[in-house]
Amino acid sequence: MGLFINTNVASLNAQRNLLRSSNDLGRSFERLSSCLRINSARDDAAGLAITTRFTSQVRGLNQAVRNTN
Repeated sequence: MGLFINTNVASLNAQRNLLRSSNDLGRSFERLSSCLRINSARDDAAGLAITTRFTSQVRGLNQAVRNTN
């Protein structure tokens, strides 16, 4: 008794393309909903590092202002 494995290559390609499109759509919605240019390191790793550093400096300066008042 033989074992037959059937694959539908067109269906597998369609499924892969649908998954890719779905992921791209999710990433687009994330960008639209956050109103930020950089949401993760995937968007711009260097830009995210710079933004994170600036954000920390601003928070530190704001705390220093609150401490002096």
